[in-house]
Amino acid sequence: MTDAATPAPEPPGPPPVRRLDARSLRALAHPLRMRVLELLTLDGPDTATGLCRRLGENTGTVSWHLRHLADHGFIEEETGRGTRRERWWRAVAVSRQLDTTEFRDDPDSRGALSVYVQELVQQHFHQVAGYLAEDWDPAWRDAGTVTQWHDLRLTSDQLAALNAELADVVDRHRAASGAGRDAGAEPEGTDEGRDADAAARPVIIQLQSFPRKERDER
Repeated sequence: MTDAATPAPEPPGPPPVRRLDARSLRALAHPLRMRVLELLTLDGPDTATGLCRRLGENTGTVSWHLRHLADHGFIEEETGRGTRRERWWRAVAVSRQLDTTEFRDDPDSRGALSVYVQELVQQHFHQVAGYLAEDWDPAWRDAGTVTQWHDLRLTSDQLAALNAELADVVDRHRAASGAGRDAGAEPEGTDEGRDADAAARPVIIQLQSFPRKERDER
């Protein structure tokens, strides 16, 4: 009698998408709340006390914002960890998407939209600036890039297709890297696979692509 072969695990796909509506946008659009969510998303679960040390804020303020984020489904408590007095929180694993055209005629959301977009741009800027200011060994310094292309002329459909193709490339590399595997899980496969897993680092991919008004349109 032979044992049935264990099927290979499916490669992880992109996270589920959460489209921000007016209510969730207003709930998230606060500089400190967005910073809290950023830290939980990039660095994993933490407590209010741990976040306070990193943010330079008092515990009461951070705890209030954590509860607010949880009430609107952006974060959740990590059950089985911590105590009644010291709760651990983690970001809900979703890809947040915002269509600004949905709020063009909604004056009640205009202020929240402005705060959200400005804070998001600031987060991206600080991430790039932090990378450039840090000391990296040559291999990682050469692997990273801050690039701009400015010699394209595209229609709106072509720009949308370009962004879709780039997203497909990221999804393919996410699946190949095993992103989404449970933290602390023992990597499977050959010694080379384990070595590659140990050598891997978290990577942020930023892409800004947008039309530019020509001189006579300004």
